[in-house]
Amino acid sequence: MGIKVFKPRSPGRRKMSGFDFSEITKTKPERSLVEPLKKKSARSNHGQITIRHKGGGHKRLYRKIDFKRYKTDVPATVAAIEYDPNRSCRIALLHYKDGEKAYIIAPVGLNVGDQVISSDTADIKPGNNLPLGKMPVGTIIHNIELRPGKGGQFGRGAGAESVLVAKLGQYCQVKLPSGEARKILSVCRASIGQVGNTDNENVRIGKAGRNRWKGKRPTVRGMAMNPIDHPLGGGEGVGKGHHPVTPWGKPCKGFKTRRNKRTDSMIVRRRAKRKSRK
Repeated sequence: MGIKVFKPRSPGRRKMSGFDFSEITKTKPERSLVEPLKKKSARSNHGQITIRHKGGGHKRLYRKIDFKRYKTDVPATVAAIEYDPNRSCRIALLHYKDGEKAYIIAPVGLNVGDQVISSDTADIKPGNNLPLGKMPVGTIIHNIELRPGKGGQFGRGAGAESVLVAKLGQYCQVKLPSGEARKILSVCRASIGQVGNTDNENVRIGKAGRNRWKGKRPTVRGMAMNPIDHPLGGGEGVGKGHHPVTPWGKPCKGFKTRRNKRTDSMIVRRRAKRKSRK
């Protein structure tokens, strides 16, 4: 995989870059593993916008990904590496020995023809899936379960990697991609390796229209609005001294909103603060 830079034939192409898709081996998805994906336009069942700045975008089919890896002790062969428009990483098509097919997240180093398995005694190699308690300390993992049997929830984006830091009885300590260190039950499963398509963060959009293809609509600054539309709006010139808030007056941009005391004891270290760009 790599980054492709376009020739500056137009202003939109001048700063644009994209993928060369050299790792993709199959262009059309497996027909039995896709389903329609109806657009909601970020609206609720009452028709009201619940998430702003979403809508439009290209039509997509949803690829059914096996995050649970429920098929244990049955070896599978990687038949293809495919593009998935619904996520930043690539997906791998598996052909199980008993004839079943499934999609999984493709980690770095997983190639067509490789053998993978979900088992308590699986080898520590990319694509294999096993419980946290059965892995050696220091293993790089992704697609991590938070609750046994629920399926992977952490470490699913392009380039994401978590590290198994320690084993503490019935819990394992895992360092997540955000920098947070968290205790997770040892029976929870995870996949080996770092999520593929690591160059995703280096892609330059190049023009606003490319974001519209993804279903992202324009965002207007609150300070550019009228006072009736936003708490930060209005005023002669550029107003200063306001704390960042939503249009409804709730604090945002760094304001902590986590309210889950039940699992506070599971967090060993909070996630790292993002450095501000100067």
